[in-house]
Amino acid sequence: MSVTEQTTARPVLVVDFGAQYAQLIARRVREASVYSEIVAHSITADEVKAKNPIGLVLSGGPSSVYAEGAPSFDPAIFDLGIPVLGICYGFQVMATALGGEVAHTGAREYGSTPVTVTDGVNALLAGQPAEQTVWMSHGDSVSKAPEGFTVLASTESTPVAAFANDERKLYGVQWHPEVKHSEHGQHVLENFLHRAAGIPADWNSGNVIAEQVARIREQVGTGKVLCGLSGGVDSSVAAAIVHKAVGDQLVCVFVDHGLLREGEREQVEIDYVASTGVRLITIDAREQFINALAGVSDPETKRKIIGREFIRSFEQAQADLIAEARATDGDPIRFLVQGTLYPDVVESGGGSGTANIKSHHNVGGLPEDLQFELVEPLRTLFKDEVRAIGSELGLPDVIVQRQPFPGPGLGIRIVGEVTQERLDLLRKADAIARAELTAAGLDREIWQCPVVLLADVRSVGVQGDGRTYGHPIVLRPVSSEDAMTADWTRLPYDVLAKISNRITNEVDGVNRVVLDVTSKPPGTIEWE
Repeated sequence: MSVTEQTTARPVLVVDFGAQYAQLIARRVREASVYSEIVAHSITADEVKAKNPIGLVLSGGPSSVYAEGAPSFDPAIFDLGIPVLGICYGFQVMATALGGEVAHTGAREYGSTPVTVTDGVNALLAGQPAEQTVWMSHGDSVSKAPEGFTVLASTESTPVAAFANDERKLYGVQWHPEVKHSEHGQHVLENFLHRAAGIPADWNSGNVIAEQVARIREQVGTGKVLCGLSGGVDSSVAAAIVHKAVGDQLVCVFVDHGLLREGEREQVEIDYVASTGVRLITIDAREQFINALAGVSDPETKRKIIGREFIRSFEQAQADLIAEARATDGDPIRFLVQGTLYPDVVESGGGSGTANIKSHHNVGGLPEDLQFELVEPLRTLFKDEVRAIGSELGLPDVIVQRQPFPGPGLGIRIVGEVTQERLDLLRKADAIARAELTAAGLDREIWQCPVVLLADVRSVGVQGDGRTYGHPIVLRPVSSEDAMTADWTRLPYDVLAKISNRITNEVDGVNRVVLDVTSKPPGTIEWE
């Protein structure tokens, strides 16, 4: 099993039936100190056995179990002896597969719903109050539990809101325990994992580090390793894990692609080297990237170009290091470390049954002729988990708590063609926004604040008693746990006003500042 696959031998598999909450379920399982991994509902019993899971959670979904084309599930999986928890649609899939009945009653339950626990002795709902509020989202209801199952809870419209078969270790709830609006939802998940399924709470950042160090040593051996270091938390933590595994075999490469924010290069060179002592090579590729992006406006094309040029830069660093060592056997430096996270993989269409939302430069944007073998120790982790690992490794807060900044940099914060003039304009606006947010003490309150230039849009304004025809700048402050979902951050009006006044007064070519108040979904955090 390679390091780019999973980080634990026995995961809890979250089976995705097209649910908006599949990622959230995986997070909640991890919060219970159990590793989880998302798989598609099309997974077969043989494929499940091959993954050797310690449990399964069947997600909700938007379909009716009786609708034509509804997501299916291999019923043989229920006979594998693996503990299973069905949620909402997954609950109904389990009921129909095992001989129960699901009815379209016409009595829908959406949002906060009172539920009555009729059996609080069973492990699934043990320790829970008899009356509680849960989050429902369903039209169909289980009207009859399968034979051998005990009904654990009900609502006014749903006679079978939860059931259990302890002998087969099969459980289900109609509501969404993964949603915070379900008062005791996390307790339900933890009861399933620890009490019903008997899964120990032993997955933590220390385990991840030890396991990844062993995998990296096995994968790399005595070979030299390059790390594409951006200075952000992801690549920095990935580099720190690899350095712990192979020491001086690691050389970090920082590519100045000209798409950085003001002072970014200097900050990376000072902060990371000072805290780790790892050798860092800086490549000035500004002209290379700007030339490659000339005339390109399509965001997917820009991401793929940036991904390709990153690899070309790493290949040049590879050649230079071989020449430096006077290598005579032609043995290349085969390994490249990337700080790829699970949300990158999912949004790039690399998850199980997921759509390609946008190609991240380090996943879907990689060139087909890639010559490196990738080392990606964070590929199955969420951002907050990476921060915890960074702290465990002893990285300073200036790195671990750094706000995310995309690898393609300002290149995907210019909506339109990337030119030097536009980069300079956006860089100034971004520096003003960051300075004012820091001065207001808001750095820890927001996940990040992309500053976006609408390069192909102009608006009429008046400055100095004269007409202007300038570009709008978009402020996109967001709050998030893991970048899978996000909400816009309610910044104080006086801070927004100061940012707007400074940008329109100090940045030539900008006469309007607007605020993006869209959550994710439906929007993404970045505009491109």
